[in-house]
Amino acid sequence: MIFVIDDDKVMAGCIAKATQSDCLVFSNAIDAMRKISDNVLPDLIFLDILLDGPDGFTFLNEISSYDDTARVPVVIVSSLDFGGRDLSQYGVVGFLNKDTMLPEEIRRYVKKYI
Repeated sequence: MIFVIDDDKVMAGCIAKATQSDCLVFSNAIDAMRKISDNVLPDLIFLDILLDGPDGFTFLNEISSYDDTARVPVVIVSSLDFGGRDLSQYGVVGFLNKDTMLPEEIRRYVKKYI
């Protein structure tokens, strides 16, 4: 199961479709955390950083504080420039730029982590 967390519904739909896998799409971090609390643990997360409500960094901080969710790989999908910033301690395995990413790049992450 893949989680796509993005408050842009069109972008979230595009990411979900590109995965060619079973996805749950969330428009905010709170709904995604509620699903995890219902014992639905994703195999991979595509996460936007600029979300309504708690942002993506808050979500990363939360999931990294629990043993089971800390092991879930996260791909940041954002227009922000992270300048090579290392977020691996939060489970971040890659970055995709919303402005330039291609469906093949999304599928590469799916193939590698699913």
